[in-house]
Amino acid sequence: MPRPDLNLLVTLDVLLAEGSVARAAHKLRLSPSAMSRALARLRDTMGDPLLVRAGRGLVPTPRALELRGRVGQLVQDADAVLSPTEALDIKELNRTFTLRTSEGFVESFGPDLIARVGREAPRVRLRFMQKASKDSTPLRDGTVDLETGVVGDSIGPEVRAQALFRDRFIGVVRKGHPLSRGKITTARYAAGRHVIVSRRGLDNGPIDEALQPLGLERQIVTIVGGFATALALARSSDLIASVPERHTGSLRAGMHSFRLPVAVPEITISLIWHPRLDAAPAHRWLRGCVRDACMKRTAGRP
Repeated sequence: MPRPDLNLLVTLDVLLAEGSVARAAHKLRLSPSAMSRALARLRDTMGDPLLVRAGRGLVPTPRALELRGRVGQLVQDADAVLSPTEALDIKELNRTFTLRTSEGFVESFGPDLIARVGREAPRVRLRFMQKASKDSTPLRDGTVDLETGVVGDSIGPEVRAQALFRDRFIGVVRKGHPLSRGKITTARYAAGRHVIVSRRGLDNGPIDEALQPLGLERQIVTIVGGFATALALARSSDLIASVPERHTGSLRAGMHSFRLPVAVPEITISLIWHPRLDAAPAHRWLRGCVRDACMKRTAGRP
């Protein structure tokens, strides 16, 4: 039995990622007719149509969906095996790293990280992207080098994660707010007007679950997508923002912070990356820089 053409794996990977013969052809610098012939060979080899017509586009078959992650990993592993390993000269490293994280993380840890990178690798640039979701696709396709955040069920099972620090939620109000004076009870806290953070637009969370057994419910008047926005609104109104303490240290400057009157589980902020970059010297150096920046800012704090 003849051995299959392993070059077809690269073609299959791009076709499944793009979902279009024309886009795949452009990415691989082939003509549309050559890509169509390659798709025909794949269909014949695998005994499955892989991509089928749906309206004006193509959709993957169940077999194609099953293979998509496996094929991508095979291609990445092959690239890693065939790529030469060279000694890394950090001073001469000239590239841009993309980090997907929150505004609060950049505000709190960005200055130390940028200063460290500037000293050791003056030709390296850091691009910070807002983290709109926990989808692992940007890590998988190489659009993003590193992420920070809470590891959840939506994180791809193949990604690597390393804990950076633990964080707890606190309440934050403007100076002069009624909650900036006197004892903060659960009743006083719940009775206030609240702004909450939810990327998915949800109107409840762990704090509301903690209040429920006490027969209390927050008055939520505003839902926003990020902690920086929540704090900006609280700073100029009577709204109460509940945010992670260490994640928002710089953002809370000039405001009144207080411990929540209910027990809410702490969260663990992790560094997240794709395993194909585990051994890459430049990536390992960057991961160390991020870890050190977080340790510097959180050292000695409870």
